[in-house]
Amino acid sequence: MNRIVRRPPAGTVQATAPLQSDLGRLAYLLPVFLIVFGVAFQLFTPAHLNGSPFFMSAPLMAAPLFTRGKTIAVGAVALAAAAALQVVEEVAWGRFDRQSTTRQLTTIAFAAVLAVLLNAIVRRGRQQLASAREVAEAAQRAVLPRPPGHVAGLQVAARYEAARHDALIGGDLYGARATPHGVRLIIGDVRGKGITAIETVAVVLGAFREASEHEKTLPDVAQRLEEALARDQADRGGADAVEDFVTCVLVEIPAHRGVVRVVNCGHPEPLLLDGQGGITTLTPHEFRLPLGLSRLAPAPHRTDTWDFPRGGTLLLYTDGLSEARDASGTFYDPTARLADRTFPSPTRLLGTLADDVQEFSGGPTDDDMALLAAHRPHACAGPGALTGPHPTATRPPA
Repeated sequence: MNRIVRRPPAGTVQATAPLQSDLGRLAYLLPVFLIVFGVAFQLFTPAHLNGSPFFMSAPLMAAPLFTRGKTIAVGAVALAAAAALQVVEEVAWGRFDRQSTTRQLTTIAFAAVLAVLLNAIVRRGRQQLASAREVAEAAQRAVLPRPPGHVAGLQVAARYEAARHDALIGGDLYGARATPHGVRLIIGDVRGKGITAIETVAVVLGAFREASEHEKTLPDVAQRLEEALARDQADRGGADAVEDFVTCVLVEIPAHRGVVRVVNCGHPEPLLLDGQGGITTLTPHEFRLPLGLSRLAPAPHRTDTWDFPRGGTLLLYTDGLSEARDASGTFYDPTARLADRTFPSPTRLLGTLADDVQEFSGGPTDDDMALLAAHRPHACAGPGALTGPHPTATRPPA
């Protein structure tokens, strides 16, 4: 049954903070270091040398890192340090050149003013980027709303974790709906990012909402998604549109039966947690090509079926989870990390998983990550609840 029972996460590599994080922290100390080094350089080098280059660099280095007030403070400290050194040299060694001193202090003051202007430009750019992110996130929330906490007797939770790179909008998607045919779920990952990706997300989710309600079988739903994506590609045209594709998993959990049906279109396999520490990897009979690429190898969609016991939780995820790496380059293995663990709710499961992958990778990952979990409670009540027997289900052959 391709099951891993209570296997502890032995051998997994714990994360260490990436080198980039350490360098980022050291960068904030660099302006102070430049001033200190400038003072030492001027005191312990011949008279014709001074620390002006270091004093000038300090506020310019602070401009993109600090607030305006701190940038002004660094500039003032650098200017004061240069002036104090002139007094020390005059008193201790009798060295004082008015023309040279005036030129040095004027140059440092000019660098400090330039740093303040640079800081204003940087802050304005960050504000514009923050506004753009807010708009992008609002658009993404409108296209990708969070599913309700309960869907026809199942407890459902979803989570979206954005990547650390500069793409404002990702292409991961998920959905959960109660239909006449049972609860139907989808999770997917669109090729690419940005506005084009979110347009494809809207097309796929729109088709899923319609097809999941009216189509009797999951293969029929998948075919409707294929057709919707093909129409969208034809409408947009161009080489990029032709190359668009979506990996996805479609799931159906029929009422009154303890089974889960899956159609996998080139997507990472879901995991089924039995509630006692055991995990089943839902590997299909065969992996189909992603949506949008079926023209390359036409074949009917096939449904695989597994038992879905009470107390079990179905976990769907995108490759932002399974392709996360630690500092040594080791991939995150959700099966090994979750083995022999239980969770009181799907929300707790997703929260623990998101925290664990961030700790493993030493920070946000390089790819967006979507998580969707559906839990079948031990006792269900109320209309639409999942009740009745759950016969043994079919499974892929070994």
